[in-house]
Amino acid sequence: MPDVGEGLTEAEILKWYVQPGDTVTDGQVVCEVETAKAAVELPIPYDGVVHELNHAEGTTVDVGQVIIRVDTAGGTTPESAPEAGAEAGTGTGTGTGTTEEEAPKGRTPVLVGYGVAETSGKRRPRKAAAQTSPPRSAARAPRTAQEAPQRPQEPQETPQPPAQPSAGRLPGQATTAEPRTGGVNGHGSPAPAAPGSRPLAKPPVRKLAKDLGVDLADITPTGPDGIITREDVHAAVAPAPGPATAAEPAKTAEPAETAETAGPAVTEGARETRVPVKGVRKATAAAMTASAFTAPHVTEFITVDVTRTMKLVEELKRDRDLAGLRVSPLLLICRALLVAIRRNPGANASWDEENQEIVQKHYVNLGIAAATPRGLIVPNIKDAHAMTLPELAAALGELVATAREGRTTPAAMRGGTVTVTNVGVFGVDTGTPILNPGEAAILAVGAIRLQPWVHKGKVKPRQVTTLGLSFDHRLVDGELGSRLLADTAAVLENPRRLITWG
Repeated sequence: MPDVGEGLTEAEILKWYVQPGDTVTDGQVVCEVETAKAAVELPIPYDGVVHELNHAEGTTVDVGQVIIRVDTAGGTTPESAPEAGAEAGTGTGTGTGTTEEEAPKGRTPVLVGYGVAETSGKRRPRKAAAQTSPPRSAARAPRTAQEAPQRPQEPQETPQPPAQPSAGRLPGQATTAEPRTGGVNGHGSPAPAAPGSRPLAKPPVRKLAKDLGVDLADITPTGPDGIITREDVHAAVAPAPGPATAAEPAKTAEPAETAETAGPAVTEGARETRVPVKGVRKATAAAMTASAFTAPHVTEFITVDVTRTMKLVEELKRDRDLAGLRVSPLLLICRALLVAIRRNPGANASWDEENQEIVQKHYVNLGIAAATPRGLIVPNIKDAHAMTLPELAAALGELVATAREGRTTPAAMRGGTVTVTNVGVFGVDTGTPILNPGEAAILAVGAIRLQPWVHKGKVKPRQVTTLGLSFDHRLVDGELGSRLLADTAAVLENPRRLITWG
């Protein structure tokens, strides 16, 4: 399993496109996996015949584990695949024709635009793992004297991410579905329990422990090689388990490895169904929990007559310059928000907890909340502030289409600055949205309905909607937040301001 994104430690195998006995070529997509950020297709870096699929669909696999073995055209027998695979690194496949001299020294990238940089650095062996590694190596096929020193490295590849982090990476930084500038300062890891001793835990677990106020040094690990698991953290918060109730969603996150991608089977007459939480949903839950209890939220509302905007939408749909592009009320709402941010740039910022600074952004990466079968994701349009209306329409249409197909990349969900969530498509009037981690504001757009409205001194049916703006009160005070919301509404009420203010 390759490292398909910065900070990701595991991925769930959604679907295999090949079976044992199938012929594969270099670059052919063999499976689709889901990480905490997106669904990604994995190509095979070998030519040969599939010998074995090591993990079934629906299994969650740690980065570094071998997921497929391939009998390459090197003339070796399939039986030798496991041995050769051990020397071939931790790519998506195992080449049985690879010799020891040809074997790469470390992990090698196998995806275009993803993967890990080659490095000759060695990780510090764990105290617990150092004692158990030799017996594990001995349990495998006999090795030569030259190969023996390399064997203890293989078991450590599987839990590689939780190994001692480098000084340049903050343990809690890359564990959520969206970029995190505020609210996570990288100090989620507790102080060592004793000099020279550091609790072993993956970054997501460290972040969970910080959110729940649990000191990892006080937890007894139950994971392999002394690794602290999510269950250990939850057990430390509520050590006395009681009867399971509907108010315990954290329980559904257990044994993701045994869950099926098609969802849990529903027994006739059953009163409850437990759905494992993993992948995008799991990351979203962690991100929203962190945001809700880190950033002080304030939400304001405004109801506005958008009749003129709706008329403009119909006119733009017939415009030749926008032919073939997605033109909708959401397009002009996004444009209105961009104009409002230009007039109120202080709302386009983030909070740097570590340095206790406000980071003012001079660009707008506009996030669009999208509901998908795998959960809520928030891809963003890079540099939306610099786009013309046709460019913004094209980018918005591509973003929505990609999200619906489940092909949104992790890169598309990083670096957002403000977000728009359109709850009106569900017939909802408005809501109090939770901030995307690292952002200062999020705009909720309600349903647009014909309502009685006073227009030019008379009550008439007008197209009316309600906007809800949540903002981080550390960054945006009441005056700035009110101005941002009022300016957005003013543009939608009179879209000519797109010209006069834009």
